[in-house]
Amino acid sequence: MDSLPDFVPSTTRLPVLFAPDAQTARRVIEFFTANINNPNTRKAYAKAAREFAQWCERHGIGHLRDIQPIHVAAHIQELQRRISIPSVKVQLAGIRMLFDWLVLGQVVPMNPASVVRGPKYLVRKGRTPVLSAEETRELLDSIDTASMIGMRDRALIGLMTYTFARVGAAAGKMRLEDVYIQGRRTWVRLHEKGGKRHEMPCHHKLESYLQDYVEARRTSREGAHSAFDTKAWLFPTVGTRKGALTDRPMSQADVYRMVRRRAASAGIKTQIGCHTFRATGITEYLRNGGKLEIAQQMANHESARTTGLYDRRQDQLSLDEIERIVI
Repeated sequence: MDSLPDFVPSTTRLPVLFAPDAQTARRVIEFFTANINNPNTRKAYAKAAREFAQWCERHGIGHLRDIQPIHVAAHIQELQRRISIPSVKVQLAGIRMLFDWLVLGQVVPMNPASVVRGPKYLVRKGRTPVLSAEETRELLDSIDTASMIGMRDRALIGLMTYTFARVGAAAGKMRLEDVYIQGRRTWVRLHEKGGKRHEMPCHHKLESYLQDYVEARRTSREGAHSAFDTKAWLFPTVGTRKGALTDRPMSQADVYRMVRRRAASAGIKTQIGCHTFRATGITEYLRNGGKLEIAQQMANHESARTTGLYDRRQDQLSLDEIERIVI
């Protein structure tokens, strides 16, 4: 076990329920490494396994073979009283997939979670806060682009707005080579979930943001060590020396802090986050006559229903109607 990568949990950190012997422990570790590639999914499913193991310990269930569907169902019922339904469904999915893996490895004879039904959850509209076109323009225009940091931040916010990019597809994933010219137009290469590459032409405003930023990177003395290296990160962090970019990519947490800071400076009161720009871009595209199926392709969604959750045009309609209550 000592030769495994850092992200692999050791047997000493596994709940006792999932490490009664070396063979079972190794099978569980393989589930979180060989079977799950996405770090966010791995983290969520590890939490699900840990909380289920804790529940079993509290109720005197000490072996995997003793777990029955009624135990999983009772755990899920308890979760519904303290966490949101989407979070409950994620936990159930994690438990179900882990036991499927253990069944395939002949650790347990059956999956006790396979027949357990999760809570129903119907969503017609997403909860991501969105900005109006005017607010988004005010935010972008408020960024001081006299510095490298300002150009970086404007380019990143513009990228998420005009390409509907997830923050995870841009920050920590994109390199300078992912901004390129094709057919006399600037294109970007986004690195989506599951290792998918998604290529998009740039809106003319985004094209300007990216060209200014990349050119500044190319000619900057501070970035001379990576300016001509197309493998360098497109959106790196800032070092201890003010204004100097590092060779480390921004994390999602870095982007969130930047977005909140820029929003506060622009006087925006809405509690926005990284995903706000994806929802804002889709909403404005549809508001201006765009088609849902095209928005689905641009957002790289598997289902048009998912894209529809980002459509917040009805928010403005509701506000207009509320104002009809003249008292």
